[in-house]
Formats: sequence, C-alpha cells, structure tokens
Amino acid sequence: MSGLGIDGPSTDRVREAVDAVVAGSGVSTSFSRLRITVTSGAGPFGSDRGDAAPTLVVTLAEAAPWPATTSIATVPWTRNENSAIAGLKTTSYAENAIALADAKRRGASEAVLADTRGRLSECTGSNVFVVLDGVVHTPSLDTGCLAGVTRELVLEWGRDVAELRESHLPYDVLDRPDEVFITSSTRDVHPVTLIDGRELAAGPVTLALRAAYDEAARSEVDP
Repeated sequence: MSGLGIDGPSTDRVREAVDAVVAGSGVSTSFSRLRITVTSGAGPFGSDRGDAAPTLVVTLAEAAPWPATTSIATVPWTRNENSAIAGLKTTSYAENAIALADAKRRGASEAVLADTRGRLSECTGSNVFVVLDGVVHTPSLDTGCLAGVTRELVLEWGRDVAELRESHLPYDVLDRPDEVFITSSTRDVHPVTLIDGRELAAGPVTLALRAAYDEAARSEVDP
C-alpha cells in the first residue's frame, strides 16, 4: 500500500475483518478465494484523492480447483516495467482482462507477457518459471512482475530441490523451454503443458518442486 501512498488498516484490523467474513459467509473454505482490497476512500471525480479515510473490503467466494496441468498463450501486449504501479497489485485490471480474454479465445487458461524491453515478465494473475538445463528461472522484479507470495515461497522452499534464479530472459525463451510452470495463491505450482498450442511435458524438476511446495505448505499453514 505504501507504493500507492495509502495508509492502510493495521494487520489486526485486517485479520478481524477476514475472521468475520469467513465466519459469517457460509462459504466452504475447502477451496475458495478470499480477496482483501484497500482503497484511499471516497473521493471526487477524476484522479484527485479526497480526505476520507481508507476503506477495507474483504470478499470470499467458492472456487473450482484447477486441473492438474494448464496452458498459457503469448500475447502482443507488454507489461510496462517503468509504470508508476509496476510491481503493485492494484484494481487496475483492464490490461490483464484484455490479455486474458485473448488467451482464453485461443484455449489457454493464462496469458504471459513480456516487458517493454522484450524480456519475459509475468502472467495476468500468476508468476512464470522456466526450466533450462535443469536450472529454474523466474523473471526479475525489475521486469515489472509482481512479487507474488507463491513465487517467493517457491524460491524459498524449493532451494533444496533445484537451483533457482531470478533472471532476465528473452520473451522467446518460451519457444524452447525444457519445462514451464506458473504460480499463484490458487494454482500453487501449476505445470504448463501447452504454450500457444505446442505441447510441453510436465517435467521432473517441476514435479519435484510441486511436491516440495505441497509438503512445506502442509507443515507451514501461515508462512
């Protein structure tokens, strides 16, 4: 929130709101999405902010689990790593929505973007990892990608399984990867088996990282 200049609620207030929503929603939490949104509060039309207090919104909805593997598609649009909101998770989802809709029209579940310099960056709602010669690479944060929670946990929990690097990779690395997987809070470690319709194996490095992630997640519920 500091990147947006918003003084958000305390951690205790967020936990209180989450507990209240979970307890009162009637939604099964076996597989669901919980979203925490903080805004700068009510303001005037235009880009100016008002003087109102920030708002906190917590929503919870049931969701369908992802299939065992997934597909991604490249798109012609880029992530602007020089943007004022680069690396921030905001409600400005229009660019993501357009890219994802294009990917879905081609039968993929996610769109993967380059940055303005032609480097691999991220997907619309997940981070991307590429395995090359046994080494696991994920784009550096200066490509404009989000520092996703699951991304960070893979880098931490997977270090005993494989060599992991934050790297600058050309976008066309997706034409010749050994393995690819994407990560998010609902996908965990999700093997990619189709890129632009080209088949790709869910390889041994990806499967080993997924097993290590699942084991760590069971033992560290609140990492």
